[in-house]
Amino acid sequence: MSSNYFPKSEYRNRWQRVHDEMARRGYDVAVVWAKGSGAYERYGNVLWLTNYYSAHSAQEPDNNFWTARSFAAVVLQRGKVPALHNDEPLEYKNWIATDRVKWHLDPIEGVAADLKRRRVRGRVAIVGSDFFPFKYMNALKRLTPGIRWVVEDDLVQSVSVVKSRREREAFREAGQVSTKAMNAAMKALVSGKSEAEAAARGAAIVIRGGGIPYLIRMAHGTKKRMLDFSRNNLTGCDDTPPQKGDMVRCWIMGPMKHGYYLDPGRTGVYGRASRDQKDLIRACAGIVEGVMEAIRPGVKAHTLARVGDRLYKEAGGGKARDQAAEQWPLYGHGNDMFFCNPMYGLKTAGKDEQLFENQVASSEAFLYWKGVGAAGFEQNFIVTKDGPELLTKTPMIWF
Repeated sequence: MSSNYFPKSEYRNRWQRVHDEMARRGYDVAVVWAKGSGAYERYGNVLWLTNYYSAHSAQEPDNNFWTARSFAAVVLQRGKVPALHNDEPLEYKNWIATDRVKWHLDPIEGVAADLKRRRVRGRVAIVGSDFFPFKYMNALKRLTPGIRWVVEDDLVQSVSVVKSRREREAFREAGQVSTKAMNAAMKALVSGKSEAEAAARGAAIVIRGGGIPYLIRMAHGTKKRMLDFSRNNLTGCDDTPPQKGDMVRCWIMGPMKHGYYLDPGRTGVYGRASRDQKDLIRACAGIVEGVMEAIRPGVKAHTLARVGDRLYKEAGGGKARDQAAEQWPLYGHGNDMFFCNPMYGLKTAGKDEQLFENQVASSEAFLYWKGVGAAGFEQNFIVTKDGPELLTKTPMIWF
């Protein structure tokens, strides 16, 4: 955050009140989870299978009337039409891919009842263990005593990773929206507009184009001020404008069209760029472009990681890294209805993971030079036998 509305004493008071309540309930330790930003990162499999997306929020607490708002499931049984169990009544269902649709005030009970009607027993795959809440899994197990649930989180993704012709066209449309939005946001930043104004211009184009921003993250400043990926993690941007000579950086992330997710990034300078700033920006862009030159169907993620590591060192990258590089030690990833594997870093990818023809993916890099600042870039593309087909066509250089 660039500033705190509340003083630190406010937070200390909150911590103590929670500690007191823990003591009252007999707990020494508590783990508090959050589902941050938007909910777009977990809709992909059901949308891909049925074209359904819940308009509810997981923030809505369970009560005596409803349970598991925002959750939906597709029951897949070989030889039968998939059944969608969702969390809200749909008067018009012609936009849902299956004609087997049933809504529930409690989707967990609804799925269990469906399986009971089908007399399903034994091993059943479950997709979504990485976000399906513990209490709902317990309820599902209790309601299905004859089933042994087996986690198969990559079941759908392993099939959907290679994009059909129509999906590739949808991604091209998403690329057009993303490009226009990034163009507008970067034009605003390099002309001295505030981060909030630049984000608003980009977001308006995304929404008008049929998408929705998951998050727009921006930063501006010089030297160490650029080390944080964004100046305000809650909103992604703040309302302060850059000063002449400040570096500016923008990432626009989200489902840009038809639910397909792109996340390009760009870096520029407001006003006259110094020679060091120009060199840093070109060097970072060069890492992204160099990794893209190695993109082909079948290329291993570790191969791309080694290319990125070499280019990073040649670009003057050292042990000192900015916030983005520290948390994302990689040079790209798959794209679908959110980020997906492979994430090509030596620490983040399995040695046998690879890119496939007609997969959508990215190339990204973050580069910090002491005394100059931090730059970052990202491109999204379709993997083809002739190399990457670029989707995000905003200019890389803005000076």
